Amino acid sequence: MRDATREAADSGKLVALVGPTASGKTEAALRLAERIGGEIVSVDSVQVYRAFDVGSGKPTAAELQRAPHHLVSILAPDEAIDAAGFAKVADAAIAGVRARGKVPVLCGGTFLWAKALLQGLVEAPRGSDDIRARHRAIADRDGRAALHARLREVDAASADRLHPNDLLRVSRALEVFELGGAPLSALQAGHAFQSPRYDAALFAVRRSPEALTARIEDRARAWLEQGWIEEVRALLEQGHGTSRAMGSVGYREVAAFLRGELPRDALLGAIVRSTRIFARRQRTWLNHEPVTWIDEAGASL
Repeated sequence: MRDATREAADSGKLVALVGPTASGKTEAALRLAERIGGEIVSVDSVQVYRAFDVGSGKPTAAELQRAPHHLVSILAPDEAIDAAGFAKVADAAIAGVRARGKVPVLCGGTFLWAKALLQGLVEAPRGSDDIRARHRAIADRDGRAALHARLREVDAASADRLHPNDLLRVSRALEVFELGGAPLSALQAGHAFQSPRYDAALFAVRRSPEALTARIEDRARAWLEQGWIEEVRALLEQGHGTSRAMGSVGYREVAAFLRGELPRDALLGAIVRSTRIFARRQRTWLNHEPVTWIDEAGASL
């Protein structure tokens, strides 16, 4: 990398590597951390869970030797966390890194969490235990897709953004409408995340669509060879089939295969297609953010 990232860190800005999935964020963050005496703070809504290891791309032992990582494997598989909860634990991690005289380097692709941490959250009605309990009962009785369908009736934009299996966020979006009468997506658009909490510099690794697709396929194939199916089978046997992380990209396809809903010879292709769609959504988000792009060799463009 040229001096852009180093200059940002030296100026006291919080540096964040936020490129699309499989673009090379981890390696870029590791190189930067090694150069500037940094520690990595993960911004990943799957890596945060214990036992979701292979398919979330958690840091390897070799990568942990290169730089300490924070907010990885800190929650039980079915434990709930939202963007506000993440911002709270991330604040503590960042403060701890700085207290040790090190430089925090954010790395991850969960952009809602990144926004919550860096720019603050939209003002929305406080949660209701009664409403959440009612939503859980609907999901248990009629399935999570039924609750998601209710959300689509009142907030199609949020429904498009959220997977039906993401009970926590679907329930929250529906709760916001029920309590305040306004769609969560409209509140977010009005807020536009314009209340910065940190002075931050965002960097993303640029890949051509063809190169990114090849990397996605290579990574998915490697993870399958490294025991991804066995990992998901164990999670399902332990009763974690309805956990939020099981609805994430890749995990839901492996789970579908294990339930007999997807043939083995179609599994890799299904994972690649789902991941490509996710990457496109990430790029769309990045197009509206003040991101400095770096090429695959790590040189600032």
